[in-house]
Amino acid sequence: MTVLARASAAAGLPTAPADPIRIAENETWRLPGGVIARITKPGQFAAAAREVAMARWLAENGLHAVRPLEGVDQPVSVDGRAVTFWHELPAHRFGTVLDVVRLLKKLHSLPLPDFPVGHLDPFVRLTERIDAAELPSEGERGWLHERVRELRSAWSLLPAGLPRCVVHGDAWIGNTAVSEDGTAYLLDLERCSVGPPEWDLVSTAVKISSVGGVSRQEYQQYTAAYGFDVMEWPGFPTMRDIRELRMTTYALQHANDHPRFGPEARHRLDCLLGRNGPRPWVWTAVT
Repeated sequence: MTVLARASAAAGLPTAPADPIRIAENETWRLPGGVIARITKPGQFAAAAREVAMARWLAENGLHAVRPLEGVDQPVSVDGRAVTFWHELPAHRFGTVLDVVRLLKKLHSLPLPDFPVGHLDPFVRLTERIDAAELPSEGERGWLHERVRELRSAWSLLPAGLPRCVVHGDAWIGNTAVSEDGTAYLLDLERCSVGPPEWDLVSTAVKISSVGGVSRQEYQQYTAAYGFDVMEWPGFPTMRDIRELRMTTYALQHANDHPRFGPEARHRLDCLLGRNGPRPWVWTAVT
């Protein structure tokens, strides 16, 4: 039996027919009865458990987000992989940068939960991704590892900023959804933790400062809605560089299994290495 079939059986849920929605760092499947199953990479049980707890906490605090299935003891562990089950969202589209910032403004205003959610680690999986990447030369791989060390040091020296709060961890339009009635939902809660809110804001800021995808007008509306422009904060260059490195190693990871992403991964790496001129560059989504 597959991981999905075994987890569904353990949860008392039917598996067939199961339709793949997205097979990436996590697998997402649609099951019968409006149920969505998410399968993590190995070793992510604690993160998946936190994601379920955070989703329930957000619902209690009136923030619309994906909702875990009731009556199921989850996550379910199968071969070291965590499987969680969720209610399928109504018909929807991706959010806009304004949907993102409105959700973030509400999220960042919430009191801290009364259960442990951990602290933000912006370097999670970076070393593993670099080690596993097939595309870089050994010299480039060494440079990437040294870059992680440099940025870890810079992160520890970040200047004071906004008060720490619950952060999403990967706040961009692909992790929001807007239903036909206009309700905006927050998705992909696995990186929710306590940390600097600037980290969430940087996800959109790099789209204009580094890689394209957000217009000047959209960004001005974004900062006006939040009431703060992270690009004017002295710690921005450090957070920007970490976000760029995360986006590059993500592309390198997927190029291993999907050769069509190889050119984009190479392009991103060359940008970081200074081979493609100064920012802003143009990066294509890896999905």
